[in-house]
Amino acid sequence: MSRIGKAPITVPSGVDIKVDGQTITVKGPKGELTQVLPDPISVSIEDNILTVNRPDEHRDNRSLHGLSRSLVNNMVVGVTEGYKQDMEIFGVGYRVVAKGKDLEFALGYSHPVPVTAPDGITFAVDGATKFSISGIDKQQVGQIAANIKRLRKHDPYKGKGIRYAGEQVRRKVGKTGK
Repeated sequence: MSRIGKAPITVPSGVDIKVDGQTITVKGPKGELTQVLPDPISVSIEDNILTVNRPDEHRDNRSLHGLSRSLVNNMVVGVTEGYKQDMEIFGVGYRVVAKGKDLEFALGYSHPVPVTAPDGITFAVDGATKFSISGIDKQQVGQIAANIKRLRKHDPYKGKGIRYAGEQVRRKVGKTGK
């Protein structure tokens, strides 16, 4: 058995889970998420305990077992607690400004770089160089954070750029003069 896949998921109070074939819908206080599970995987709910099952020990089914359990667990955590990614900007003149629901970055280019918040994602700005991304879908929060980080990757020589809060950047030594 998959160590991740065989672990049961406790469904907190206030969370409603509906299973319709391979489609699972999780509704909670923060919102609603829907996921289509791979074909051989099944889900059963008994006494607020959700278990993810697989039909046999085939290699493909074993790999999908843990994945499906993690996806369902991420949905349950997302609709109850939500997900948040804190980010920081380093560099002279680099800053972020909130423009309504969207963000506008000054990253050393000749123009400001706007970032629009998709549905389900909210931005919060703490000062000129710190901001956070939050939402109920873990994959979406991580993807938006990666897209923003890609606007100005951190420089290994000077350390300038956008990075996750607490991320350690490996610094390189520059050329030495003669």
